[in-house]
Amino acid sequence: MLKKIFAADRTVMLTVLTVLGMVLAIFGFWPLTGIAAEWATFVGLLLVYLAGGVPAAWRAGVTLWEDHVLDIDLLMVVAAVAAAAVGAPFEGAVLLTLFSVSTTLEEGALGRARRAVEALMALRPETALRKSADGVVAEIPVGELKVGDIFVLRPGARVPTDGQIVNGRGALDEANITGESMPVTKQQGAKVFEATVNLDGVLEAAVTKTIEESTVARMIALVTEAQAAKAPSERFSAWFGQRYTIAVLLGAILAFVVFSLLGRDWNDALYRAAILLVAASPCAIVISVPAAILSALSAAARGGVLFKGGAALETLAAVDTFAFDKTGTLTTGQATVTNIVSLEGDERGFLALLAGLEANSEHHSGAAIRQEAANRGIDPVAVQNVVARASEGIVGDAEGGTVWAGNPRMAARMGVAIDHPDLAALAEETQTVIYFGQDSRLLGALSIADQVRKSSAPALGALRESGVTKILMLTGDRRPVALRIGRELGFQPDEIHADMLPEDKLRMVGDLAAKGKVAFVGDGVNDAAALARADVGIAMGAAGSEVALQAADVALLSEDMAQLAQAHQLARRTARIIRQNLIFAMGAMAVLVIAGLFFDLPLPLAVVGHEGGTVLVVLNGLRLLRAPSRTGASKTAAGVAAPAV
Repeated sequence: MLKKIFAADRTVMLTVLTVLGMVLAIFGFWPLTGIAAEWATFVGLLLVYLAGGVPAAWRAGVTLWEDHVLDIDLLMVVAAVAAAAVGAPFEGAVLLTLFSVSTTLEEGALGRARRAVEALMALRPETALRKSADGVVAEIPVGELKVGDIFVLRPGARVPTDGQIVNGRGALDEANITGESMPVTKQQGAKVFEATVNLDGVLEAAVTKTIEESTVARMIALVTEAQAAKAPSERFSAWFGQRYTIAVLLGAILAFVVFSLLGRDWNDALYRAAILLVAASPCAIVISVPAAILSALSAAARGGVLFKGGAALETLAAVDTFAFDKTGTLTTGQATVTNIVSLEGDERGFLALLAGLEANSEHHSGAAIRQEAANRGIDPVAVQNVVARASEGIVGDAEGGTVWAGNPRMAARMGVAIDHPDLAALAEETQTVIYFGQDSRLLGALSIADQVRKSSAPALGALRESGVTKILMLTGDRRPVALRIGRELGFQPDEIHADMLPEDKLRMVGDLAAKGKVAFVGDGVNDAAALARADVGIAMGAAGSEVALQAADVALLSEDMAQLAQAHQLARRTARIIRQNLIFAMGAMAVLVIAGLFFDLPLPLAVVGHEGGTVLVVLNGLRLLRAPSRTGASKTAAGVAAPAV
């Protein structure tokens, strides 16, 4: 029963106990001014010990029984009891009261960091407007939506679950999910994410994922897992704290024996030992790392960057090499057709058959081809049994034979020469060339140009300025195309690696990882193997990509490269604050121990120094929650701000 009471709401209970302890401590000191009688002093001190000591003793006992660990709570309780035993109950009361205040502040401060999950939960709407097959719109609980259902979004409404727009056009505020400060215009075919806000227009969307599998559900799961997973420094501080606590207890016993042998009376020797227990307690060391890690993880999550635990955060701070995929990462991936050369028939027939082959392709080139056909009013020809071949192209069956489209590797696979004189000009362009054929006949080719993201160059510049020693581009595209993009982004020729298959990227990332810490940034689909192999895999635009969230260590939910630079800066800032906390905590502890052993430091001063240091390292870690805003996004309709990292 007691365990349930103490575990129900630890922060609230500690707050109540702290206030009670402080009131009773003051009441206990009144006799010194002649205001209260001696019996009131006794009752007041007894209540102080009960209010401040019982919860700490209970926590210490549970930890010892369940985890077989001697923790800091035990040190404080033993020190307070020792103070009372040697005739210094007021000092013990001060210790328990300040320890209760410190613990309450720690719980409240770390609670701010843990509330990232609660904030995500608060964004989720409870009901949705479902449109039936006969056009009737009814309000239902979000949990009743199934894949394929149509839901209606009115202006100001939040998206109930992930979906795809089937009718309408409007602007959505996605700041609470992706960190994007500006509204994003969406129309038919565009994806919408749960908890984003429809700002104008009436939209109809088809459910693509239930609330159990939605973007917010995956974010909640990742944030929860990240906060539960301990970083190396956290594991070290916990390991150190457990063993050091035992050393402190043994050291206090040894100090008692030594002081007794040096001629001190029993009370004085025990008092000195109690001071050592307080001064040498590793509270600040143990709490300094999780305070910083939790704050950083929460700040990142609220800004649209998900770290899969503190280990990824710490490793990112140590990365000295960044390798980037090109298409969809450094570039927008929204390519356009710039030139068409048909070797047989007119361009309309060429585009009709090619658009049919690319009808369901998710590659950026397929989208560009479909858009070009739509712009010309061309209906795609039906193509069956379509199969995509990684880093080569796509193949399918149409009337008259097998049709295919892709790069020179695909043409070589089909046994087709691409050295046609009419295609020579295309081959020389610094753009992507798609060759198209049927069986062993080459039907023609077209060129596609991709555009560099506006945020790519500033983000790469920020990485270079931060001291990253090596930044590379790894792409499966032709070298002339890669060089064109690379020049725009400030890459040197030797930093650009083109014509790479997925296994080539995997091998190069492995080679880089053997020389230092490497981060790979990709779209999370074709680059899944490289993302998994890198010390830190970073997926761009991962809000709608299950593969990205699974393969990467860090997911940037939007397609803004500025998030990457900010995440790297946050990781390095976190590492600095952890170092600051550990140095300060160990230094303060050393000063207190020396003063307690050799300079007769009073117990109240030891308590103030110990608890004050603990609070300071927690507050220093919480500075990460106030990371500078990148987007300046205003509060969303849900009332939750989206500060960037």
